[in-house]
Amino acid sequence: MKITLTGSLGNIGKPLTQLLVSAGHQVTVISSKEERVSEIESLGAVAAVGSIQDAEFLTATFNDADAVYLMEAWEGIGSIFDKEIDFLAEFKRIARNYVTAVQQSGVKKIIHLSSIGAHSDQGTGSLSVHYNVEQILRTLPEEVSIKFMRPVGFFSNIYRWLPTIKSQNAIIQSYGGDRKEPWVSPFDIAATIADEMEKPFTGKTVHYIASDEVSPDEIAIALGSATGNPDLEWKVISGEALLDQMLSAGVNGWIAEGMIAMQKAQGDGSLYEDFYANKPTLGKIKLEDFAREFSQSIIKNKLK
Repeated sequence: MKITLTGSLGNIGKPLTQLLVSAGHQVTVISSKEERVSEIESLGAVAAVGSIQDAEFLTATFNDADAVYLMEAWEGIGSIFDKEIDFLAEFKRIARNYVTAVQQSGVKKIIHLSSIGAHSDQGTGSLSVHYNVEQILRTLPEEVSIKFMRPVGFFSNIYRWLPTIKSQNAIIQSYGGDRKEPWVSPFDIAATIADEMEKPFTGKTVHYIASDEVSPDEIAIALGSATGNPDLEWKVISGEALLDQMLSAGVNGWIAEGMIAMQKAQGDGSLYEDFYANKPTLGKIKLEDFAREFSQSIIKNKLK
């Protein structure tokens, strides 16, 4: 098949490109950065440089594709420290660009990277953007089939906690304890999407993706053990205190408030109700695998 991917060569895009190329597909990768071209081509794919905020560019790039992979990245919209950005409006704008490009190009097979929390626009905090994007994409005609992929929290997002791990020997969040929740590796996401590209496309369907189920306490123990730091703790503070810290650090207010609301839903389990009603088979990458990667990354950065 001829497959066009948005998302450049990120945590999911690179392994997904490698898997699809190795399976014999003709892959075009959209990137906003000219400097990515050589790396994309080295993987056996074709590079298309442009912006997903440009509907005309998207339409031209989707032309002749048998299937397209759509995603929106927070980083592609702007910094979470930019207080002027309306992230919800920007996500909706990109979704409408996708609708325009899909309709004008005539592509009929879509895989969209959505998220846990996309089942509702209530009680999920900033994850509500994914509900809104899904609803916009669902306005596409019946003959356009869409597989909405809803991964849970990424193991790779744990790297964002490095500052407090280094400075306070703690992971500091507004929820914690021994309640298990699902986590996912970007490699399992890529593998699942690559597999779904080979399967029939019928209607508009939802697919959850997860790799492991572990509690906050288990994460702290695993990371501490892998890094030789048995005293690492998962420290719980109030939502109000965490919100104050985020706002004091200059985080966009909507993002900060949405994070607190999302963590509340994680803590009481409500974020995962639809996931557990439609629980998928877990992927290959487990917490222990990520903990080893985390430790190796820390060692590598120290040696630089």
